[in-house]
Amino acid sequence: MKRSFLFLIFQSITFAATAQSIDIKLLEQFNGPPSGADGFWKGVSKSDYIVVFGAPVAMLATGFATNDKELKIKALETGGAVLLAEGATVIFKNVIHRERPYLAHPELFYGKSNPTDYSFPSGHTSTAFATATSLSLSFPKWYVIAPSFAYASAVGYSRMYLGVHYPSDLLGGALVGAGSAFLTFKLNRWLHKKVH
Repeated sequence: MKRSFLFLIFQSITFAATAQSIDIKLLEQFNGPPSGADGFWKGVSKSDYIVVFGAPVAMLATGFATNDKELKIKALETGGAVLLAEGATVIFKNVIHRERPYLAHPELFYGKSNPTDYSFPSGHTSTAFATATSLSLSFPKWYVIAPSFAYASAVGYSRMYLGVHYPSDLLGGALVGAGSAFLTFKLNRWLHKKVH
């Protein structure tokens, strides 16, 4: 029993070290010295909170202006998904305590932005994917789905480009965001059935 437990701990440490090595190698492909593209990717990264909070507000305003009850509900769903994703991200960051790549490995990565909170999962990616997933569930049309996920992916890429997140941070953020949107969507459907 004791040997099995020690073997399990050893395997976990080995897996974590291998995963970290893959993370570092992948990030080296996306992050490099300062270049002319830095301003563009900083802009994409900074636009995240404007888009993720602006989308549900715009939907809600349009719902009130047109007296569209369904659109108001979808707006609240999207806003709820973003808030849930943001809350879950903050909790995970403060439990996991993963240092930012440019701080953990200053000899390897260029920090083109300087957040100092924890790295895993990516909050920008989490809220971007929460918005993209929520919009896609609310409006299941290719012309909503494709640009929503393209934008969310661009936000994620920008975080690696800027040296502030590992690829696994983005994966974690995307899962938290998509999961939050799906949970909010299902919860709303369940509540709607209970009321009617």
